[in-house]
Amino acid sequence: MGSSTSLGGRFWCLIAATFLGFLGFGSVLPALAPHIRLDLGASDRTVGFVIGTFSVVALCSRPFAGRLADRKGRKRAFLTGLLSCSCAGLTYLLPWGVKAMYLGRALQGIGEACLYTGAAAWAVELAGVHRSARALGYVSSGIWGGIAAGPLAGQILGSFNRAAMFQVVAALGAAAFLSRVAEDYKPHHHGSSKWFRPSLIASGVTVGFVNVYYPVVTGFLILHLAQRSQAGPVAFSVYAGFVLLSRFFLGGLPDRVHPRTTFYLGIVCMVIGLTIIAAGPTWTWAVIASAILGFGYSFPWASIAATVMRRAHASERGSSVSVLSAFYDVFVGASSFAAGILANSFGYGAAFIMAIVALFAGAAAAAVVFRENDAAEEFSSPAFQSASSND
Repeated sequence: MGSSTSLGGRFWCLIAATFLGFLGFGSVLPALAPHIRLDLGASDRTVGFVIGTFSVVALCSRPFAGRLADRKGRKRAFLTGLLSCSCAGLTYLLPWGVKAMYLGRALQGIGEACLYTGAAAWAVELAGVHRSARALGYVSSGIWGGIAAGPLAGQILGSFNRAAMFQVVAALGAAAFLSRVAEDYKPHHHGSSKWFRPSLIASGVTVGFVNVYYPVVTGFLILHLAQRSQAGPVAFSVYAGFVLLSRFFLGGLPDRVHPRTTFYLGIVCMVIGLTIIAAGPTWTWAVIASAILGFGYSFPWASIAATVMRRAHASERGSSVSVLSAFYDVFVGASSFAAGILANSFGYGAAFIMAIVALFAGAAAAAVVFRENDAAEEFSSPAFQSASSND
């Protein structure tokens, strides 16, 4: 466990390895669609199917990743993810045409599921469960940093094949970097061995509703803002920058104040930001609103995930992370289709209104999460236990 003041060298090695893994992961993204469409001569429909394969496989891999992390260790899950990403890079180079692209994306889906699950559970244990939010904030920073820098690395490399090789090198480098880092967690069985537990439904639904906005912003922010100003590219960069900086510097806030406070602070900021953007603001207000949105988005995930991780037994933390991630996948995937239908039928603003409504639904679901958590804490408190024994 980490000390009360320092997270320690092992923790930062894990964050660095996470960054490297997602750096390679993101390096192939800019050239993937052009490679499939232009170099391999496939259709736009095929491009969409290949890209979508990742999400489907990642979702289906969550149960495997969670059980692997809990039964074989966080390090085993993390290294499995890096190995899968490395194999994905090699697969992209095989002379199998579009089939290699499908297989590569499938391997990346498995890799992402194992990488995130292993990193999140391991980071919480290295930092100490009392600093869960801070640990998860740094993990998210490593992921966002890698995904943001990956496309730039891919563009500098200049070709899809070079980017694929870079993914192999980055994944193997991260594995070598982390292979000598010791893990304290000892796998053992505790209670139910089920991957999914009903007690996680409210938390998963909360995470899902909060992230309905994500495909709306990534898919339609630039197009929507172009109707009145050309602030889209700048606004999106500001949004992503605030997410990264806020999670890095303020990610531990839910450890110092009640997670309920930070969750609803984030929700309020997100609603304000999305409302301004939905109205079709001027350039200045679009940038300000994007900053508010990015700042707000930094808190809900950490607030909910930290609450879940503190309540979970050590042998269930990997599965808990994977369940929350699975809800994220389902809601983001479904809202991507819904946003497209709404934008096509009623305009881009309707998609942003859908995201705002989803945030209110997430706020209602979170009330259940925090109420259950408060009840569990009261039940386990020394005063309650003393009163029960006296009865």
